[in-house]
This record gives sequence, C-alpha cells and structure tokens, in this order.
Amino acid sequence: MLLVVNAGSSSVKLALFDGGDMVAAHNVAQLPAGGHAEALAQGLASLGAPPLTAAAHRVVHGGDGLTATQAITPAIHAQITAAVPLAPLHNPAGLACIDAIARLHPDLPQYAAFDTAFHATIPPQEYSYAIPADQGLRRYGFHGLSYASMVRRLHAKLPRRLLGMHLGNGASLCAILDGRSIATTMGHSPQDGLMMGTRAGAIDSAAVLTLARRHGIDGAEALLNRQSGLLALSGSNDMRHATPHARAMFTHAVIRHAGAMIALMGGLDAVAFSGGIGENDAQLREAITAALAFLGPFDTHILPAEEERQIALDVAALM
Repeated sequence: MLLVVNAGSSSVKLALFDGGDMVAAHNVAQLPAGGHAEALAQGLASLGAPPLTAAAHRVVHGGDGLTATQAITPAIHAQITAAVPLAPLHNPAGLACIDAIARLHPDLPQYAAFDTAFHATIPPQEYSYAIPADQGLRRYGFHGLSYASMVRRLHAKLPRRLLGMHLGNGASLCAILDGRSIATTMGHSPQDGLMMGTRAGAIDSAAVLTLARRHGIDGAEALLNRQSGLLALSGSNDMRHATPHARAMFTHAVIRHAGAMIALMGGLDAVAFSGGIGENDAQLREAITAALAFLGPFDTHILPAEEERQIALDVAALM
C-alpha cells in the first residue's frame, strides 16, 4: 500500500492507495498538542496500521530545482527545507510528516510531489520580476497538483484554452494552454494573486514595506499570511460565513485576474472549478461565469480536487 500524506498548516490528510485506487482515508482536521507528528500517528492508527510499501508527500514549494515527483534523499530534504521561507504555512508541515514517518518506518521509501512542478513550463516573461537578476527572485506558482489532476481527468475532452480555478482557503487561477501552464496568479510564494482565506493576495509592495515598518518583518508576514483575506473582512476564513462585501471582493479578484489569464491564452474554451469554494459555492461560480459571458460560449467543469490521487499516480509511475 502507498500512503499519501497531504499536510496542511493545521491539518493532515492521509490516504491509502493500491495503484490508482484509494482504499481508505483519514483526515485529522485539527492538530493535536503534539503537532503534525502526533496527527500523523493518530491517522495511521485510525487506518489500522496497514502494511506500507512507500509514503508520498504533497510538498507545496520545490524551489528552482524540484520540478518533478521524486524520491526523498538527504539532498532533496535539504532543498525542501531551503524553500521553507517561501511557503511558511506549508513546507514545515510537510517536513514534519516526512521526518515523523522516517522515525516510525526508517526503511520505508518516501517520495515528494511538488505543487510548484506543474508550473515549470511558464515562460521567462511570466516567471521573471523586473528587479536586478542577482536577487534570485522569480514567480513559481502553486496548486500544481490540482491543475495536473484537471488536465488528466479532462483528457480526451481537454480544451486548448482552459482556465483552471482552484478556489479554497488557498486560491489561484492558472492559464492552461494545450495542457501546459503558461501563467498563474500565485508567485514567488503562495501569497500573491487572489484574496484567500487568511492571505491578502496581491498588494502593492510599498504597502508591504509600510506594514514591515509598523510591525517588523515577522509581524508583517504573519499579518499578510495568517490575519488577512476573508478572515480580516469577515472574522472567519470560511466563505460560508463571509460578509457580502468580502464575497464581492473575492469575486472581483477572480474576475480581474481571469481577464489576464484569458488574454495570455488568446481566448477561452473552458473553465474548470476546484477547491472547497469552487466545488460547493454555486452562487459564486455563476457570478464568475456570468462576468465572463462576453467572451462567448465556453464549457464549465466542476472537478473536485484529487491531489492525493494525482500524487499516487505520479509515484506509481516511478516505482
């Protein structure tokens, strides 16, 4: 059995796969006092301590060099660790689960699948920033496993110009041309682009500097990553509890960024919604598609996120 671990900032999802078939799953929605390691142990116990052939992990940020699913070696572990400042809500969670499994099952092969990998195809004019090159900063993009899953499932029906929308507590758009990412709203970190559950999304760099002067760098980072977005506007990061103003801002941000993605593809053939909001909020979907109706007819797909299955299939291809 392959164990797939999807570690979020405050949760751990576990799934067991036999090939591409999921045979069991368990979700620890709130971390216990012992953090991700204890949540992982609880989840494994709930799954009945199954015999494992390997473990595979969703890792949000792979940095420059990690652009494909691969076995975790000490060198790969070090690269994931180096990318922690770029995904401070998620990479530490992934590393905690990797290390916990290494302690529980020292001889078990482990693999990492990267949310940044799908966007390795974006061109230089999309991933570059207009700052001195010696700063070593670029756009990466995220939710790649979700977008790869969209492409796989549409398969024979895959349109040439697909606008992927992963709308959840984390939210992004992706311009998918001929099955490849050519642009996305998230950037150097998952902070950029759309307003999200607790993230501000796109914000003027001068405003960020103002926050850093007021609160210090760590304080500004916490405010922008953990205290903003729907939470700041509604007192909850859950769209179901959002105020009308917060819903309007979120919808506006999606439409605004969608225009840029569509322009880069030269038009639109289909939209695919995924993520908790994209899958379940029909009113928001209708508002978005109505705003894009001026483009002419296009197909609409609702594709529940299958990140764990995508990871299992990617790893199965390596084993």
